[in-house]
Amino acid sequence: MPSLDHTIVHSTDRFAAACFLADLLGAPEPKAYGPFAAVRMDNGVTLDYAEHAAGGKEFAPTHYAFLVTEGEFDAILGRIAERELPYWADPMHTRAQQINTHDGGRGLYLNDPDGHNLEFLTRTYSEELLTSM
Repeated sequence: MPSLDHTIVHSTDRFAAACFLADLLGAPEPKAYGPFAAVRMDNGVTLDYAEHAAGGKEFAPTHYAFLVTEGEFDAILGRIAERELPYWADPMHTRAQQINTHDGGRGLYLNDPDGHNLEFLTRTYSEELLTSM
C-alpha cells in the first residue's frame, strides 16, 4: 500500500511556522532543505514548510491532524497552556479551551501562526468509519 512521504505546507515565514509545530510536538528543530523548513514526523513523513509566493495571492489555510500518544497529548496540552494559546474541542472552533473525547481518546484543535487548523488526537477515527470508506 502506498504511504505519504511529504507534503508542502504554505506559510508566510517557513521557519517560524515549522518551529511552532516542532515546539508543540517536542520534535527536533526543523532543517533547511532547499526552499523548505522540514519537520520530520516519527513515521517518516515530512512537512515541508514553504514561504508562499503564488503571484501575491493569499493561500487558504488547511487542516493537519496528528495522531499522538496519551503522554504526547499531555505534553502538547501543557505547552499550549504554558503559552496561553487558544484551542478548541471541535474543528469549527465553537468549544473554546476544551478537549473532546471521541472514540475513547482525546483531541483538540488550534491554529498555527498562518491559520492552519492543527488537530492533535489520541485515537484515530473509529475503525467502523474507516472500513466503510
